[in-house]
Amino acid sequence: MNQIFFVHGGMTFSSNERYLDWLKTLDVDIDERISWSGEYLKAQLPDYKIIKPQFPNDFNAHYNEWKIYFERFIPLLEDNLIIIGNSLGSIFLTRYLSENIFPKKIKALILVGAPFDDSLPDEELCNGFELSEALSKLNALNPIFFFSEDDPIVPPDQIEKYKERLPNATIHVLKDKNGHFKVETFPELIDVIKNS
Repeated sequence: MNQIFFVHGGMTFSSNERYLDWLKTLDVDIDERISWSGEYLKAQLPDYKIIKPQFPNDFNAHYNEWKIYFERFIPLLEDNLIIIGNSLGSIFLTRYLSENIFPKKIKALILVGAPFDDSLPDEELCNGFELSEALSKLNALNPIFFFSEDDPIVPPDQIEKYKERLPNATIHVLKDKNGHFKVETFPELIDVIKNS
């Protein structure tokens, strides 16, 4: 069975005080979050084993922690793997795959709502998630990006930065994905996976 490895999003904060302040004002809800990355993916892709681990401390993520955790899964992964990153998970994969030799054949690398740098309107990008200058290893993987025109978290200028640095990338800019891909369905992603 083909594998899909999914890296979810998260938050980073430049200080513990900022993190604690954010927690004090975080909107909480007892209803299930709107998400295309759970049961929808499983239902649409029954021939795939979807591996969706919970990365550590996603409310106050640190790159080095995520790197250690990700590398624990590598021996369990098979060649012709599809890797999907969402939001912070996308920039994690961008940095990791641009700095490391991945020992498995990647069939498709799909990055959804990927921030490029810390010029985001209401979010901090720190704790090691910043990208280095060299993205040539990632460019060789022909990454596929999805961005949304109505995304308030990752604005359109982030798209242009990826275009400049990754000429082999395929970039899909979708008109409306309810902001930062807060949607229950994602048929464009399913099409890309099925055609990979």
